[in-house]
Amino acid sequence: MFEIGSKSSVRKELLKKRDAIPPEVRRAKDRLIHERLAALDEFRNADLIFFFASFRSEVDTIMLIKETLIDGRRVVLPKVEEEQGMLFLHEIKSIEELKKGYMGIPEPSAEAEERMMDINDVDVVIIPGAGFDITGNRIGYGAGYYDKLLSGLKKDIPVIAPAYEEQVVDLIPAEPHDRKVHLIVTDRRVIRCA
Repeated sequence: MFEIGSKSSVRKELLKKRDAIPPEVRRAKDRLIHERLAALDEFRNADLIFFFASFRSEVDTIMLIKETLIDGRRVVLPKVEEEQGMLFLHEIKSIEELKKGYMGIPEPSAEAEERMMDINDVDVVIIPGAGFDITGNRIGYGAGYYDKLLSGLKKDIPVIAPAYEEQVVDLIPAEPHDRKVHLIVTDRRVIRCA
């Protein structure tokens, strides 16, 4: 259990724990998370899915993106617009449409730019984070891009966070503008947040 401290110290501690998971253990955990996520009704019934492209030690989403496209479903990914402090969403038709963008994170390339989407067009949102608590509080990476994106939701769209069990703690310090997730899918369980 963490002392309730600053968000940055909690973020740093959670990222350290995530980074410490050995690659072979991470791959096994990724498979379990994929299976649990793919079995969710919220995911199975979605035609247009918002994903993040995994980066560094995040739960791998690239394989899930590929499988979703092969299934004939539609995929939307974010592109960081740093000057505006926002994420712009673009539909991709193939994993090859991703290129290194902001901070080296894979994001839609120029070919996808004409396929702009709105967050309210999607059926489900798959969101990253440094850590989560069981009530759905999320700690991101500090820039607030996803909180801004989720604050634009006008419909009741499920927000799902794939995470390693090491990223789930009893309490995440939260502020009123922070957006919660509805479900957390780990290598051990599915948490339906209160």
